[in-house]
Amino acid sequence: MKPAVGLVRGINVGPSTAVAMDDLAASFEAVGFTAVRTLLRSGNVVFELPAGSALSVDRSAAKVERELAGRSGVAARILLIPGAEFRRIAAENPLLDDGDDFSKQVVTFLGAEPMPKKVEVPDAYSIAPEVVAVGRQAIYQWCPLGVSKTRLTAAFWRQLSPAATARNWRTVLRILGELDART
Repeated sequence: MKPAVGLVRGINVGPSTAVAMDDLAASFEAVGFTAVRTLLRSGNVVFELPAGSALSVDRSAAKVERELAGRSGVAARILLIPGAEFRRIAAENPLLDDGDDFSKQVVTFLGAEPMPKKVEVPDAYSIAPEVVAVGRQAIYQWCPLGVSKTRLTAAFWRQLSPAATARNWRTVLRILGELDART
């Protein structure tokens, strides 16, 4: 069994995007994933790929998206990330020394989507005191004024995959804890 992580974009942020965690888990199970566990209510799932299965995280996201829409009526993009890759992306966060409030440390995951060749990051002065770093498969942010006061514009985010989804560092640590419990 290989652990993996599912990150659902934009659910439970208002009444029109409400998804029951039982429906979310059932959507992953219907595709064939096992040991499915949802974390928090913000679209975080840790699951197992059955040994010897033809299932892969690369080809299964659309299937889970269809299952979720059928069960909940909510259309949402889903990133499926192998557990080892999720750990690597988290370990590559270069901004952890920039602040100690983990609710203001943010990782935006791109999943299997390659990082665009050139991501135009605003100059440091124009977004200060916020700090942004571009990784191989993630954007890392330190938002000392709070995530809702980010100085990155919609134009910045349009450079990335529409499936990109952000999690604060506290949530990343919870997901890492669940992955650790499976090894």
